[in-house]
Amino acid sequence: MTATVQEETQDRYAPADPSGLPRHVAIIMDGNGRWAALRGLPRTEGHRNGVKTVRQIVRRAGELGIQYLTLFAFSSENWSRPHAEVKFLMGLLRAYVRSDLKDLRESNVRIRVIGSRDGLDPGILSLLEQAEQGTADCTGLELVLAFNYGARDEMVRAVRQLSLEVARGGKQPEEITSADIESHLDTAGLPDPDLIIRTSGEQRLSNFLLWQAAYAEFYFAPMHWPDFDCSAFEEALSCFKNRERRFGGVGAAVST
Repeated sequence: MTATVQEETQDRYAPADPSGLPRHVAIIMDGNGRWAALRGLPRTEGHRNGVKTVRQIVRRAGELGIQYLTLFAFSSENWSRPHAEVKFLMGLLRAYVRSDLKDLRESNVRIRVIGSRDGLDPGILSLLEQAEQGTADCTGLELVLAFNYGARDEMVRAVRQLSLEVARGGKQPEEITSADIESHLDTAGLPDPDLIIRTSGEQRLSNFLLWQAAYAEFYFAPMHWPDFDCSAFEEALSCFKNRERRFGGVGAAVST
């Protein structure tokens, strides 16, 4: 990698905050069901308590000045869960948007939804669009909800769109660049995540932001999502500050 290319890569991915905080944090909120099972409770109680954690982390991220927070709210694979659980999750989503939208707007939080919207229930789709439109003029934290989202599906949809452009003569295959692909992803216009957090001790991406995670730092928290409080969040951020991000280059200790 030449010095110029390396500098451009670092400029693109490096945190904008001089304090060392990540500009963009993405979280895989895992472990609601296991949290409930450990307490002899139905899985739905784990999801209900998980929403309380969402409120805490969104508020704290905004207070700290983090610019983007992406939450893996519902994957495209989650539809295979028991119907009763999916129905409960959709109800939680409705309740969250309806009860928290006013507070989010007053806190200057802008909502963006990523994921496929094809085939969504019209009521859910309308609710998501209402959340986006109702906070469109907010300029603080951008809260990105990954709903009906799967990274492979996202990339397939991007490739299909580019294929149509090639078929129509608007672009030659050899002209396609990484920037072209990124501009067709759901996250177009967003910086890639600096830090990806996953709770419950699992250490995998589970089809989340596969393209965007190229240079992300990873933090795997041992506790389940309902127990991931502000203190645990700040511990993850502190760990991030101590990482040396090389973006494919060499570290300062090696280069000196």
